[in-house]
Amino acid sequence: MKARRWKFCVIGGLAVQRWGEPRLTRDADLTLMTGFGEEEQFADALLERFQGRRPDARAFVLVNRVLLLRASNGKDVDVSFGALDFEVSMLKRATPFEFDAGLILPTCSAEDLFVMKAFAARVQDWLDVKGIAVKQEKSLNRSYILKHLAQLCELKETPEIMAQARRILERKP
Repeated sequence: MKARRWKFCVIGGLAVQRWGEPRLTRDADLTLMTGFGEEEQFADALLERFQGRRPDARAFVLVNRVLLLRASNGKDVDVSFGALDFEVSMLKRATPFEFDAGLILPTCSAEDLFVMKAFAARVQDWLDVKGIAVKQEKSLNRSYILKHLAQLCELKETPEIMAQARRILERKP
């Protein structure tokens, strides 16, 4: 992605290592800006380089906007195809982070990670959200989080996510 000068950033469990309570993760999650209408060219380029984790990986990404890959080291990589205004903003706000000696990758901001994790709303995601809120308590831009999460929750019609996110930001049980 770097060689092709594609806009991308690390999200998910690897980004949690930077912003929240570090934990083990089974895969690497990335967002790649593809926009709408050019998904096939991105999918084809990635599938030339990496093995798909399912026989219909190309068809799956064109419907679900997530390309499930396996890296040459055997690790799973989930590449979300980004196009929403939130994702455009997230990629602009991403900053470099050194995961290992010489391995520097753009990582979403703590606020954007909070929004994505809260929006996903799975048990592990809420644990990650709480970890981010604690670790980044003094620097989190709460109004940014609530504004962007509200927009996404409107699309999904999930006001309960907003209520839970507010409780976490206010440090209420």
